[in-house]
Amino acid sequence: MAKHTIEPERSTVHGHFSKSLPSILAIDSGDTVSFRTLEAGWSLEPPSQAGAKSDRYIEPRIKGKDDGHCLCGPVAINGAQPGMTLEIGIDQIITGTWGWSGAGQHDELGIDEQGWLPYLWQLDAEKMIGVDNEGHRLALQPFMGVMGMPPDEPGDHGTGPPRQCGGNLDCKELIAGTRLLLPIAVAGGLFSVGDGHAVQGDGEVSGVAIECPMERVDLTFQLHDISLSTPRAWTTEGWLTFGLDADLNQATHLALSGMLDLMVEQHNLGRKEALALASLVVDLRITQIVNGTCGVHAVLPHGAIAG
Repeated sequence: MAKHTIEPERSTVHGHFSKSLPSILAIDSGDTVSFRTLEAGWSLEPPSQAGAKSDRYIEPRIKGKDDGHCLCGPVAINGAQPGMTLEIGIDQIITGTWGWSGAGQHDELGIDEQGWLPYLWQLDAEKMIGVDNEGHRLALQPFMGVMGMPPDEPGDHGTGPPRQCGGNLDCKELIAGTRLLLPIAVAGGLFSVGDGHAVQGDGEVSGVAIECPMERVDLTFQLHDISLSTPRAWTTEGWLTFGLDADLNQATHLALSGMLDLMVEQHNLGRKEALALASLVVDLRITQIVNGTCGVHAVLPHGAIAG
């Protein structure tokens, strides 16, 4: 099993998904790729103070194609075909030394002040602690906001909304030691990663996490000749199934439907039996509500159903 390294430079980053985007690397199933990623806004260094812009960015950016998150890739997986599943083992995630977060106007929450309230964070990847310019101190739980592949549709697709083949899932549970399973829609898969988050709550309610570069993201890729309709994940807590839709209620139904599929497969249940048991042991969590397409994930704890 080979190991590869990808550094962020103009030839290895992009800001959209497209099945026409040429791969920068082809790997075999079982290979590991170590990425270093920039923060989502393409900056090469931290701003001088909270609310300021960085002085250096990756250039040039192509208007209309590099408007989204700064992503590394795409990586082609040899033998990947539509209808198969790509498993991404998240082996290691190490944050960079800085990040930013904040909040803006939100009339529905009674926040009518205009403008952006910025925080600039110093991150300690060894102690797993972040401290901002106001002295707020948080434990870090780093993960990648965007991990995904393009749909089998022509043209360029933005990085904002998550899709069935992944993308901007923004799921805080996809930390080191977990596995993400995504449906493959195009030959080669064409996987990209970016949008590092040092820590985030379920919902990502202000629209951002602690957005940060990642010093190292080690991912191991496995192909499976099985077909999934929606993303799934394995964590030390349990199995996750994702629902994605502009309507939060519909996203909830899709996440639950995916969980019923999983329970039928793993526990030899009828679908109505699965629903009856899901009402007792499955949790529904809001992944994020800010990406245009909302995300909900259902969680089935390991060992919740015996026999």
